[in-house]
Amino acid sequence: MRLVLFEPDIPQNTGAVMRLAACLAVGLDVIEPCGFVLDDRRLRRALMDYLTLLDWQRWPSWEAYRDGDHPGRLVLLTTRADRSSAGFSFRHDDRLLLGRESAGVPDAVHAHADVRLRIPMADQARSLNVALSAAYILGQALHQAGPAPALR
Repeated sequence: MRLVLFEPDIPQNTGAVMRLAACLAVGLDVIEPCGFVLDDRRLRRALMDYLTLLDWQRWPSWEAYRDGDHPGRLVLLTTRADRSSAGFSFRHDDRLLLGRESAGVPDAVHAHADVRLRIPMADQARSLNVALSAAYILGQALHQAGPAPALR
C-alpha cells in the first residue's frame, strides 16, 4: 500500500503525511511540482530521524507517475466522488491518491483513477485537510488489509 500526494501545496501537511507513512511502514509517492521547496535540508529538519524509515519516491510530473509501472489500484480521495469510503474493500496494493490542498486534482487525473472515494462527513462540512484525510483513509485501509509486513 502507498500514499500518493499530487502536487502538494503546504509543507506542514506533506511533512505530516511523510511521518505518517514512515511510522506505519507505508510507501509514499510525491508527484511534483510542489508548492514549496522540497530539499534534503528541509526534509531532515522536518522529519528528524524518521526520514531513514521512509520508503518514498519523487516523481517530476503526473505524466511520469502515470506512465510508471505501479501495482494495484489508484484510489483517489475526492470530495467529488459519489462513493463513500465506508464499506469499501481496500487491498494491500492500493495506491491512495490525495490531491492538492488548494485544488484537488485536475480532471485528467480524476479520470485516470480506478476508484474515487469520499470520506463520509457531516452535510455542512466541505473537507478535511490532506494530512487528516491521509490518516483517516490509511487507518481504514490498514484495518481492513492488515498492517504493513514490517509491522507484523
